[in-house]
Amino acid sequence: MPDVKRWYALAGLVVVLDQFSKWLVLENIHYGEVIYLAPFWNWVLTFNPGAAFSFLADQSGWQRWFFTVLALGVSGWIAFELRKTPEKRLLSLALTLVMGGALGNVIDRVRFGAVVDFIQWHAAGYYWPDFNVADAAITVGAILLVFEQLTATGRPSSGGTASDKTEEKKT
Repeated sequence: MPDVKRWYALAGLVVVLDQFSKWLVLENIHYGEVIYLAPFWNWVLTFNPGAAFSFLADQSGWQRWFFTVLALGVSGWIAFELRKTPEKRLLSLALTLVMGGALGNVIDRVRFGAVVDFIQWHAAGYYWPDFNVADAAITVGAILLVFEQLTATGRPSSGGTASDKTEEKKT
């Protein structure tokens, strides 16, 4: 059980870093204000009532509670999964980042009715959708999850079960 507590603590750290960064932005940047940092990077305070890439942002408000319940459900499932296999470090890290990011954005949805976004990347006149620390954690967690699934050992291949492969080698 001690390993699980470390993963939960890391998810908590993601939430704290996310909320702290959003607090700093809310205290120091006005809505829509753009602060130039580099030729490809700005700070800009925006509120996203939808999901990734402003999906469903134009809806009447039901999406606030839908995404809140969805994120809480996914986080609950992740908490359960972490208890089953805390020793699988890459899988646990991936799930922990997703859970921490999801909970960070849930706090925004409950407090503001939308997610606070403030990181803006752009190049050659093309702008990536604004995001935040929670979104970055979810993205990194999702990438690690895909990588973990593609590189996992000890699983049967699509050509049959592991025992089938062992039997083929014996003959």
